[in-house]
Amino acid sequence: MAKKDFPAPDNGDEEVRPGDEGSEAQASDPQPAEANGAAQDDELTVDDILGATQNADAAAEDAVLADIESALLHDLKRLQAEYANYRRRTEEQRELEIARAQGAVAKGLLPVLDDLDRAEKHGDLEEGSPFAAIADKLRSVAERMGLETYGAAGEAFDPQHHEAILQAPTPGVTEPTILEVVEVGYRLGSVELRPAKVVVAVPAE
Repeated sequence: MAKKDFPAPDNGDEEVRPGDEGSEAQASDPQPAEANGAAQDDELTVDDILGATQNADAAAEDAVLADIESALLHDLKRLQAEYANYRRRTEEQRELEIARAQGAVAKGLLPVLDDLDRAEKHGDLEEGSPFAAIADKLRSVAERMGLETYGAAGEAFDPQHHEAILQAPTPGVTEPTILEVVEVGYRLGSVELRPAKVVVAVPAE
């Protein structure tokens, strides 16, 4: 029996081939591929977050270290200044103690030096005599110590350094002047050990 061919039913739809569904889906997707890629790029990863946190921690640590370094530098400068002041005070105190010790020794020599001056005025210190040699040695020791005498006849009277034991009105004198030195004054450096005792000539009325 012969086989008959029947016409295919016309359902009004075009034939859909495999793969056409994907094409229609892609055509209906309004978002382009570039937009999807940009959206993925904008997303923060765990590494990005951890990196930002580490950077913030490092900056905070650097700030703390800078503060500590500044504080240590300030303390070092303060200690250096305190040590310099301590050395200066110690040196000044040492020099003051040395001056006091020298002054005490020099004051002990003053009565001996006064006796030598009186002996010289009376002619007891004959040149070449043993007594004169001893006097020269003592005076040399006093000079090496820095002991100086002051006060001489004819100088202007200064109440800051001279002690007037007598005033003598003298014609022709216009200002107080030392007429006679009874006891010379002594200085040790800038320290006055004893004022000069003098007779002062004052203007006559």
